[in-house]
Amino acid sequence: MSNGSYMRELIKNKVLYLMTLPGLLLILLFSYLPMGGLIIAFKDYRFDKGVFGSAWSGLQNFEFFFSSQDALRVTFNTLYMNALFIVTGTVMSILCALLVIELKNKIGKKIIQTTLLLPYFISWVVVGYFVFALLNNQIGVVNQLLTRIGVGSIDWYSSPHYWPVILVLVSIWKNTGYSAIIYLAAIIGINEEYYEAARIDGANRFQEVMKITLPLIAPIISILTLIAIGKIFYADFGLFYNVPRNIGVLYSTTDVIDTYVFRALRNTGDIGMSSAVAFYQSTVGFVLVLFSNYIVRKINPENSLF
Repeated sequence: MSNGSYMRELIKNKVLYLMTLPGLLLILLFSYLPMGGLIIAFKDYRFDKGVFGSAWSGLQNFEFFFSSQDALRVTFNTLYMNALFIVTGTVMSILCALLVIELKNKIGKKIIQTTLLLPYFISWVVVGYFVFALLNNQIGVVNQLLTRIGVGSIDWYSSPHYWPVILVLVSIWKNTGYSAIIYLAAIIGINEEYYEAARIDGANRFQEVMKITLPLIAPIISILTLIAIGKIFYADFGLFYNVPRNIGVLYSTTDVIDTYVFRALRNTGDIGMSSAVAFYQSTVGFVLVLFSNYIVRKINPENSLF
């Protein structure tokens, strides 16, 4: 395309390009410009000398993290929990979208959509108190119910093995409504003629979903999954810090890279190590996106991200 063609395209769609400017500026300010700070990962950063005045430390900041006995644990927890979130979150979001689309009452549909979406806007701090009210050993609602049915109360905040399930349930409750809207929009965009043709051929509703709906929204599922895989090394700090209440006895299953780095930065003030871990997270996430997209492109090029 020549320069003249580019200019004509720009003038023709100038309003659309202007609408993208706020998003592009946000990406530039909060995603690209901060990348220059990655140099701190290779320096013995000192506040009095600044970024450029601090001495180079090579890979010492990386060694500090990877040589610690906690590195393997927090890495495994991060990958394991995020993998659970991706699988369960995707399944529940699609299921919710399919159930909402089946509702015929418009008022009821709006009420359910609002109810599903509302938890997404609640702060993790508030959610942490909700969970504490449910699981508190003495006055928690769940323990009161367990006691009444004869099971007995459980000290949830001293039992690490329960928390992967608890965190998955909390994540589903908070995030499913938001993701379901994306899938709901994709389903609404499917041409109704496909379903009419299927009904003429005698297909039931389940067959319509399996043969029409899911295959046609597969590209959206693939793209959202690839994006989630790119963030698999980034845990939701609010979830893992506020819901388990940063209790040390739960670290074996709830401590992830983000919470570990936060505590290390708070206790030691070592910005270099924190930057090294952030660099590690970004690099591995980037590689995982490329690898996952490569696999998807080999299976079905139309569903790949690029």
